[in-house]
Amino acid sequence: MGRKRKGDVSEFRGIARLMLPRYYCRVEKNRIEAFSDGVLAIIITIMVLNLSVPETPDVSELTNRLPIFLTYLLSFIYVGIYWNNHHHLIKASRRAKSSVMWANLHLLFWLSLLPFATGWSGENHFTTMPTVIYGIVLLMAAIAYFILQNTIVADMGRDSKLAKEIGEDWKGKLSVILYITGIGVAFWHPWISSGIYLVVALIWLIPDRRLERSIDEPHHH
Repeated sequence: MGRKRKGDVSEFRGIARLMLPRYYCRVEKNRIEAFSDGVLAIIITIMVLNLSVPETPDVSELTNRLPIFLTYLLSFIYVGIYWNNHHHLIKASRRAKSSVMWANLHLLFWLSLLPFATGWSGENHFTTMPTVIYGIVLLMAAIAYFILQNTIVADMGRDSKLAKEIGEDWKGKLSVILYITGIGVAFWHPWISSGIYLVVALIWLIPDRRLERSIDEPHHH
């Protein structure tokens, strides 16, 4: 009887060893995603609160505030793009290592500056320096996302399905080139620069199907 119980306990421990890594991996990934979702929600909230209500019923008030709304709209689209692709990237990852968590915080830092850059650019009607700073924030956020993506790929292995789906990541590289171009053009014509930022947003508006395809990859622990 005692031997049977001892065998049952050993068998249970064996099963637990196989299940616990997967359990903790899932919990850690969920924490990263939940925290990131909360930060992105706060970012959108702050941007909305920066939209002041016109003091008079005059339509001209809305016209004067149009640049503020347009900048908010562009920033909202960008936050939505990062939220969507970040969700798929974390889902496709295998686990939450310390390096992944820090890379994720690095991305959230630059995204948290969007309300400031959005407000300054909109309030000053797309003048040079606010547009430059707006572009720099977008550029650094793109670089931070690239770092997060590469950190996850390095953990999963260069021969993983995620690495193969991402491939050369031409969209990411093209985005960086366009951001740098937009920052430079802002010293000549800020409105054209803002148009370049919009083009990048349109490129990424559709969720990245490469990440969606890699989510179903079986993870080995």
